[in-house]
Parts: sequence; structure tokens; C-alpha cells
Amino acid sequence: MPGRHITDCQTRLYMKSRQSNVPVIAAAKAGFSTATAYRIEADPRLPSQKKSPRGRRRPDPLAGVWDSEIVPMLEAAPDIRAVAIFEEICRREPSLAPGVRRTLERRIVTWRALNGPERDVIFRQDHPVGRMGLSDFTDMGGLGITIAGEAFAHRLYHFRLAFSGFEHAHVVLGGESFVALAEGLQNALWALGGVPEQHRSDSLSAAFCNLDRDAREDLTRRYDELCAHYGMTATRNNPGVAHENGSIESPHGHLKKAIDDALLLRGARDFESLAAYRCFVDEVVGRRNARNRKRIEIERTALVRVVVTSSGGFPISLKDHVHGAA
Repeated sequence: MPGRHITDCQTRLYMKSRQSNVPVIAAAKAGFSTATAYRIEADPRLPSQKKSPRGRRRPDPLAGVWDSEIVPMLEAAPDIRAVAIFEEICRREPSLAPGVRRTLERRIVTWRALNGPERDVIFRQDHPVGRMGLSDFTDMGGLGITIAGEAFAHRLYHFRLAFSGFEHAHVVLGGESFVALAEGLQNALWALGGVPEQHRSDSLSAAFCNLDRDAREDLTRRYDELCAHYGMTATRNNPGVAHENGSIESPHGHLKKAIDDALLLRGARDFESLAAYRCFVDEVVGRRNARNRKRIEIERTALVRVVVTSSGGFPISLKDHVHGAA
């Protein structure tokens, strides 16, 4: 129809029909005029290929200050906020319109992407079923828990399976230690009823505090032996690189928020005993696991079964284990 631009689809239809028809008939089938058909004959490119890049339709409002004033500020202070630069430029150049702020912010984002400091590249990981379990500690001081009216400073040992999201939390009195890690990990594996192929913790730096070299090496050896006892490969993330343990660092916040929500619904943050508080935490974690029940059951079939005996726990392969045994 007159006044309407033809599309790539119409052009392709014309070119296909043109293989067996004259331009007049091919144009009629494509839905445009004979004159348009002859223009396509002269230039067979698709309409989208003929479009010229859109140029600026109004003068650049930052042309007079970007290279001379804004870029030097960004180079001198890479972390400075865009709003601070905007306020300073408006002070220096009162003629700048308030509406230029968004243009400035977009320009700064682009500049930092091209010229800013290098950043760590984090690749999202695909966690296979039964592959990875993670442990870490998180401080609970911000929740204001009291036991029999007394402030209760404590941490949670937090275990999680990367694939299914199975969680186990254990209330820890005092700071991070190998004993707390070993107790929490053992309880988590027994509650789960199996062990993953690998176990990752942080660098154990908190447990290493005030230890000499021999003691640190002994602690590392004990951690490796603990994982080997359950048939897991022991791994640790590098000191100061929290995102290497990202599959549990982020869930820390979600778990603490869930506990905080449950405390708000409970209407009180005081517990009559440590046992009562531990039961409360177990209930919150249990509800979170219930939401992931299907994925947890899928992952359990890929785990090595933990058999608990009078002398402790040891792993045996599911292939060698009689179904239904304890």
C-alpha cells in the first residue's frame, strides 16, 4: 500500500516469486507496487540492510565538558559517584540543564566499562547431582537472640548441597573451629543419609588464628582426613575470595532472613533454653528443605550412603548397600 515501508519478509517473498514470474506478478504477490519491484531489481538488499545508522538528532550537551573536565575526574577518582560528578559540573557550568543527568550517568557507565579497573570474571557453575557439598559459618549476632533473658552470642554452622539446596544448620557456641566444623558436618551428613563427592569449606582462616605453622598444617591434615573418612574429596576456597564459596555465601543471608521472619511471627526472640532455640532453628531449616523435597530426593539417589555404627559413621556405595538398611 502507498505510504507504507516494505518489510524483509515481503522482499524475500518477491525474490522467491521472481524466480518463476515477471516483476509485475511477483510484486503483486508480495503486496507492493511495480515501481518498488524495479527498485528491488536495481538493489536486491533487504530493507533492514539499507538502513543507515541513526545519528545524533541534537547537539551533545556534554561536548564542552566531557573530555576536559569529567574524564579527568573519573581518572583521578574511579569510585566517585555519578551524582557527585553531576553536582560538581553543574556548579562549574551553571548553564547545564538538569535533564543532562541521565545522559551523564549513561556516559559514565560506558566509560567505566571500557576504561575502568579490571574486575574478576565470575562464571556461573553448573552443579551436577551429588557432586558438591559446602560448609561455612555465619554470625547470628544481628538477630538479637536471648536465652532465658541473657544475650546469646553465637554462630550457625551451615551445610548445603549445591544441586538440590538441602540445608543443615547447627548452633555453634563460640567462634569458628575445626571441632565445630567436624561436629556440624557429621550431623549434616547423618541427617542427609549420604555424602557428596566433594566437600568445600572456606580457607579455615578463622580456625587458623593464633596457630603456629605446625598447628595449621595439623588442622589442614585433620580436615582432609575427616573428608576422606566419609569418602569425600576435600577442597577449600582461596582466602579473601568469597565468591568461590558462592553456593553457600548467598544462602547464608536467605537462611538468616527466614529465621528472622520466623522470629517476627513468633513475636519474641527469647528462648527458655538452648535446646528450645535449636529446635526452633531445626524447624525453620526443615520447612526450607520441604520446599526442595523433589530435588533433594533426586540428589539422594546419587549420594554415597552413610551407615552409622556404634563406633561412628563410614560410607559404603549404594550399589553395595541393601535397600532399606539403616
